[in-house]
Amino acid sequence: MGFKMGIVGLPNVGKSTLFNALTRTAAAQAANFPFCTIEPNVGEVAVPDDRLDKLAAIAGSKQIIPTRMTFVDIAGLVKGASKGEGLGNQFLANIREVDAIAHVLRCFEDGDVTHVEGRVDPVADAETIETELMLADIESIEKRLQNIVRKVRGGDKEAVQQERLMRAALDALEQGKPARVVEVDAEDARAWKLLQLLTTKPVLYVCNVGETEAASGNAHAQKVAEMAAEQGNAHVIISAQIEEEISQLDPGEAAMFLEEMGLSEPGLDRLIKAGYALLHLETYFTVGPKEARAWTIREGTTAPRAAGVIHGDFEKGFIRAETISYDDFVTLGGENAAKEAGKMRAEGKSYTVRDGDVLHFLFNT
Repeated sequence: MGFKMGIVGLPNVGKSTLFNALTRTAAAQAANFPFCTIEPNVGEVAVPDDRLDKLAAIAGSKQIIPTRMTFVDIAGLVKGASKGEGLGNQFLANIREVDAIAHVLRCFEDGDVTHVEGRVDPVADAETIETELMLADIESIEKRLQNIVRKVRGGDKEAVQQERLMRAALDALEQGKPARVVEVDAEDARAWKLLQLLTTKPVLYVCNVGETEAASGNAHAQKVAEMAAEQGNAHVIISAQIEEEISQLDPGEAAMFLEEMGLSEPGLDRLIKAGYALLHLETYFTVGPKEARAWTIREGTTAPRAAGVIHGDFEKGFIRAETISYDDFVTLGGENAAKEAGKMRAEGKSYTVRDGDVLHFLFNT
């Protein structure tokens, strides 16, 4: 299981340039005019994880298969999108399909690149996007409340639950707050998710800075950091220009270039780590002579559900999971040594998989 992150932002903030760099493609045309991205471009990238390489080396795996992340470059937003301005309707439909939102904010000064509002103010840009999403949610909720009136009057339990949740969301939205601030009980979690409100999506702010500011950021990025902290959201600092240049280099050249720029890792790595934390994701591994492979799961996933990520039959017929922690596998030098040292555990259906577990599933066919 990977996850899908939508890259959004006002026109000309550098999001398509970032998308091109991240996915190592030129599928999204980066041009200095609004709406150069008409259709949402989708790209998959391998999630870098040094642990996978180490496990493969120890096990002598012939193939290394990382887990993957999907990025969706969504058409630029403008004020009035919630009312269909620009490509608003399409934007709102596309954003409903992603798991999280990466708001790319322009934090660089460049007179040659036009800003749709005629100024560089990333906090105002973020507020523009958030406002449009909130307005769209308000309109959606008001329509749905009208449509379920009869069911609520008739005592339909599902409709009553939906109305209660929608009114809680509407109350927050009318106060100028996104729906994600609403506290939802476990028994309401599924119904809440089915509402598909745009402002319930987790948010990651991506500060797009100039090349010389990639390592330390700038005043614009600092303002975004303060805003993110107040909201309880995350932020990362990236130079889309640098990421684009790196994407054209071989690994050795890229490493030298990063060092020259004072960076320890590519922006992609930071973005993925922030995305994992945002969605509470973690990784487990399957390792053998044939292949070493990484799998993505959500925190708190039980062993049978983790097995189901590989194949549904693994979950249905789950018997147990032979488990070795990553540290034990590496320190002791592989599966056999871990077994001999008593570090392989047989875990049952109630076991919660931990980040870095090396697993082998036994199941009935």
